[in-house]
This record gives sequence, C-alpha cells and structure tokens, in this order.
Amino acid sequence: QLQASGGGLVQAGGSLRLSCAASGRTFSGYVMGWFRQAPGTERAFVAAIKWSGGSTFYADSVKDRFTISKDNAKNTVYLQMNNLKPEDTAVYYCGLRASAIIYSSASAYSFWGQGTQVTVSS
Repeated sequence: QLQASGGGLVQAGGSLRLSCAASGRTFSGYVMGWFRQAPGTERAFVAAIKWSGGSTFYADSVKDRFTISKDNAKNTVYLQMNNLKPEDTAVYYCGLRASAIIYSSASAYSFWGQGTQVTVSS
C-alpha cells in the first residue's frame, strides 16, 4: 500500500515536499517513481529512485529543481520540489515498480498511491 501526502497550494518560486509511505512488504530491489497528471493529460514521469542503492532518474522538465530521496527506515520516498512553476500544477502520484530497473513509463508500475494535488499559482 502506498500513501502519498504533502501537496498543497504554493506561489510560483515556492517549494513543497511530497511523501510516499509504503507499507506491507520490503522493497529491496524495487523502484519507486513519482508521476503527475494534469487534467486532460496522461500520467507523466517526474522522477524515480532505486530502493537498493538509491540511483535516481529525472524528467528533463524537473531536473535541477526536484530531488527524489528515500528513508529506508521509514519505508518512505520523498520528492522535494523547489522553484515551482505554474506548469508543475497536477495531481502527483507515487508508483511502485517490482523491478530494479528504472522505467519512465507509467505502465511499468504496478502499485499506485491515491495522489496528492499540487497547485502553483502565478
């Protein structure tokens, strides 16, 4: 089970930190990803991290602004979002991929959290 939280309303240039708490099993060898979906669009890749080792991968649109990290002891993955822009407005979802290979396609992730709304005002 994945539980996402931390969304909200922020002005452009501001910051938010999203959390995704995972429960029910160990996640060694898995990948956790963050995706976002704006109204009328498909779910788009944002960032991903390997649970073992911590390798990360980012979409070009968020590179240098967002940072994905994890706390193994808490079974939680974070997405620190800085210098937010109005185009970052979306529902953000965390997803779990039962493989150690990072993929940026939403179809490669089997388990999803409920989503958390991020709204950036101009």
